[in-house]
Amino acid sequence: MNHRLPAILLAVAVVLLLGCHALWGWVPILDSANLAFHEAGHPIFSLLANRLTVYGGTLMQLLIPAACAWECYRREQVYGFYACLVWVAENLLNIARYMADARAHQLPLVGGLDPDVFHDWTEILSRWGLLNQDTALAFLVRVGAVALMAWAVWQAWQRTEDPF
Repeated sequence: MNHRLPAILLAVAVVLLLGCHALWGWVPILDSANLAFHEAGHPIFSLLANRLTVYGGTLMQLLIPAACAWECYRREQVYGFYACLVWVAENLLNIARYMADARAHQLPLVGGLDPDVFHDWTEILSRWGLLNQDTALAFLVRVGAVALMAWAVWQAWQRTEDPF
């Protein structure tokens, strides 16, 4: 088997993910799962502290793929590790989209909730005094997401028979 094939497949996946985000703003099926992780994070983190509830969605959305990446790393499954890092980055693209909506309130919320009351990033950025910076911060998160994807593909491309 060509040792570059997994890296090529990862690069194709990144192109498809970015294409979906460019065309539709989301990735079918994958982002439905990511949304489920996000929503599960709210009640889970609320068990630790009520103040963490609003952060729980975003945290869980990142922790699930990060935990998968860690497990792949631990098991020396190098291409799984890089694929999971791409998954983290894809979630960052979703987070950036939600973050950029903190003032605009154009995105629909799960269950038809009123974004004036229940928008995570409106609450988070208001707490931090950064609500007016929502789109600038979202841009930085997008840049970081694309950089992470590019780094993962580059690293996968550099690997040979001894991946770690």
